[in-house]
Amino acid sequence: MRLSRRRFVQGSAVAVASSMAPVPHLVGSAAAEEAAHGLSLFGDLKYGPDFAHYEYVAANAPKGGVLHLATVDTYSTLNPFTLKGTSAAGAGLPFESLLEGSADEADAAYGLVARSVALAPDRRSVRFVLRPEARWHDGTPITARDVAFSFEILTTEGHPAYANQLAGVDRVETTGDREVTFHLADPDNRKLPLIVGGLSIVSEAYYRDRAFGETTMEPPLGSGAYRIAKVDPGRSVTYERVADYWGAELPLNVGRYNFETIVYDYYRDRTVLVEALKAGEFDLHEEFTSKVWATQYDIPAVEEGWLVKDVLKDNTPSGVQAFFFNTRLSKFRDRRMREAFAYAFDFDWLNKNQFYGLYDRMASYFENSELAARGLPSEAELALLEPHRGAMPEEVFTKAFVPPATDGSGNNRRNLRAARALLEEAGWVTKERKLVNAETGEPMTVEFLYFEPTFERIYAAFARSLERLGVGVKLRLVDGAQYEERLKTHDFEITTIRFVFSLSPGAELNSFFASSTVDQVGSFNIAGIKDPVVDALMAEVAAATDRPSLIAAARALDRVLLWGHYMIPQWYKGAHHLVYWNKFDRPALKPRYARGIIDTWWVDREKDDALRAYREGTA
Repeated sequence: MRLSRRRFVQGSAVAVASSMAPVPHLVGSAAAEEAAHGLSLFGDLKYGPDFAHYEYVAANAPKGGVLHLATVDTYSTLNPFTLKGTSAAGAGLPFESLLEGSADEADAAYGLVARSVALAPDRRSVRFVLRPEARWHDGTPITARDVAFSFEILTTEGHPAYANQLAGVDRVETTGDREVTFHLADPDNRKLPLIVGGLSIVSEAYYRDRAFGETTMEPPLGSGAYRIAKVDPGRSVTYERVADYWGAELPLNVGRYNFETIVYDYYRDRTVLVEALKAGEFDLHEEFTSKVWATQYDIPAVEEGWLVKDVLKDNTPSGVQAFFFNTRLSKFRDRRMREAFAYAFDFDWLNKNQFYGLYDRMASYFENSELAARGLPSEAELALLEPHRGAMPEEVFTKAFVPPATDGSGNNRRNLRAARALLEEAGWVTKERKLVNAETGEPMTVEFLYFEPTFERIYAAFARSLERLGVGVKLRLVDGAQYEERLKTHDFEITTIRFVFSLSPGAELNSFFASSTVDQVGSFNIAGIKDPVVDALMAEVAAATDRPSLIAAARALDRVLLWGHYMIPQWYKGAHHLVYWNKFDRPALKPRYARGIIDTWWVDREKDDALRAYREGTA
């Protein structure tokens, strides 16, 4: 089961998450200011300048057919770049960037709109030369002015994360219609050149007479393989493949974007969505709810192979999914109090009785990756942590972080005793079966904010344990729009969020953990973390000059965040659980770091015809 803030999921609907965060940073190919076709973080590129296509595609995959997807709730804008409104699923599809990461390398990117890129030896500037054939959907060329405009408008009127991640850019200079140079103020921010390269490009001419920061149902001008073809506000959005797409023959696009049409339908909740899938109303769904996966697909269509249950290995970081405290509130500022709540959460009972044993316990902000802290700190980690000793919990140095565990029987008495001891240390006592502040007599109450009914059983189980400690618990179910608005303004107490970071994180971590973002409306710093040690370790991650240094810095940061008890770890699984109607084919090789559905699968016409006959009863 997964619940997450919709701006971090739904196909990475937020442009910040989809076009910036996964982009690797830069060393190697262009380090001597030699123009290169691509960039790699700590080594050679897998694909040379004359590569024909990625290994994980079928170069001759047929084009055509429909990929019909679905999601929950609604949307209020087709602009995926701003804080206002909830963007439509897939809203980033029409937009492109200067560089695009490959899906089988941990930290490499290749020229998309940019034909070449060069980094100055002192890392003070990065220069991009645009492809002359790059075009907007209206046929006009993509220019250096468009790139400069995109930087300006996104950092001033876009989602705050743009300004946070691109703060190290000093200025942007256009030196011709197709050449643009970004001057960088901080050469130690090693990922910044490729964060710049991953910036989505929007049209200056298009927004000359349109308000960029407002919600809109007018399909914006893009340049990518798909454009918005049909909008049914709040109910569905349809994308069509651009027949004369300018980049179709580029090596990094060969064999990709094979569907003629991609449709997203909206449903009020996941229960209705699953029933619609089984009825054939749409084609494919990634199932995040363990109970549904285990019990709701025992139907003839699955037994007969028309509806397929499939598991694809996930080699990407699973990130962090957790109950996050809003530490801006005084009652959550004591670390011991937050740790006490963690002892009340019985994951092992839930996994055994409600999750069908499908999940593992999350124990890192970089779960399912080599960046996750395990055991005691290494020498390299200690070298980063020692200067801050005394400004962080001593457990960072002396203990491996392991979430509280139980035997799964539902008998959580030992952990509840540990919780009570911590609460007493933090100044809370039990009076008449209620937990109250020892000084003020104020009772401890908490509200869990959520927008998906399927998560209610999890909150209910957790609430029962907290009530045994004397905590007054309120479960607050709101609609998706209200939920998102309350998170933007930090109007919540405890909620469940999932964050996923790239294989090579850098300055984008600031959007989630930097002290400067605590009071920022729309900040991804959900917990309200304000810690100079965290700030310093994020700088170490951003400045890492090789993979071992990056790993050590990320693990050190992970330890400090974990022992801060800003959240209560939930669960993860290193796989994608898919349910889809048997009309597709796909390459023999799955991209290592992606599902590959939208850009590498295709409709098999024979399967599609057979499925249609089955549904019509003529098979």
